[in-house]
Amino acid sequence: MGFDALLFLSFGGPEGPEDVRPFLENVTRGRGVPPERLEEVAQHYLHFGGVSPLNRLNRDIIGRVEKELAGRGITLPVYFGNRNWHPMVEDAVAAMAADGVRRALVFTTSAYGGYSACRQYDEDIVRARAAVGERAPELVKLRQFFDHPLFVEAAAESVRAAYGELPEGVRSGARLVFTAHSVPVVADEASGAAAEGGRRYSEQVRVASGLVARAVGVSEFDVVWQSRSGPASVPWLEPDIVDHLESVKGLGASGVVVCPIGFVSDHLEVIWDLDTEARERAGELGLGFARAVSVGADARFAELVVELVREQIEGVSVRGLSGLPVVGCSVNGRACVPGCDSTGHVPATQASN
Repeated sequence: MGFDALLFLSFGGPEGPEDVRPFLENVTRGRGVPPERLEEVAQHYLHFGGVSPLNRLNRDIIGRVEKELAGRGITLPVYFGNRNWHPMVEDAVAAMAADGVRRALVFTTSAYGGYSACRQYDEDIVRARAAVGERAPELVKLRQFFDHPLFVEAAAESVRAAYGELPEGVRSGARLVFTAHSVPVVADEASGAAAEGGRRYSEQVRVASGLVARAVGVSEFDVVWQSRSGPASVPWLEPDIVDHLESVKGLGASGVVVCPIGFVSDHLEVIWDLDTEARERAGELGLGFARAVSVGADARFAELVVELVREQIEGVSVRGLSGLPVVGCSVNGRACVPGCDSTGHVPATQASN
């Protein structure tokens, strides 16, 4: 049985000041985020007019994916849905059902495993199908792609461009630092233990960072974290990027090149945590600062999305650079391997549904 459509599933973001607090309430519901932290993050959005660039950036990617699909003679309409803000995934799946879609692939905008990056998207699929009911199409979520050659190539090209932004006298002594969204330590540990052959979210981030650093020709680099939002009493992955800049200074570096390896697009957590807070702290420390653009802006990213589609509809070879087991697909929100609640890794021979 073939596929009738592709659902592009993402996180979502506010597109006006009136959207900010309802959006953040959706994001943090049930997570015990202190009210003062919620208000702090709301001010970050309001600093930029209450508009996250994420929906716009996702629509840009979708446009490129549609062109790439058409160029390869693949007829799949692309629908757009979000977890936390409009267009909501429930509405996207309802539109698919109304259009007669019976079976669709789902691309999610995270390269990694872990609960919020992987399993929660499975939950989004379950919730959306339940909201639509019997008419809901079968949904097959595509695999993760943290070690895909096109992902690595796009990130490496962006890192090279960031080095080029630094003055020549700073460039040779600049430290390469990769960042990804922090998660609670217990959640990271669970992401490695949940499934046979499972790998922690943090390990996947480190592997992807190493692949990019090697492609750039850099032997020493750091992997740090950003954007923690939970209670202070709960341990999260550390160090935070802003705090880590003091260590970079202590190493005698003249500057820092920051690559947001954990993010597909330059959404608000990138432009606030990195372009605002980290850049400001680097200036205080006398460090040159350059930030690599996220991979979603690169033309190769649309090629990557379509290659994942082609793995399913054409049986093209599954490509990965890390040697880690290939991460499989999930169907209708069912885990890719029995017992998985966050990260499911399966051999390449089992990657297709």
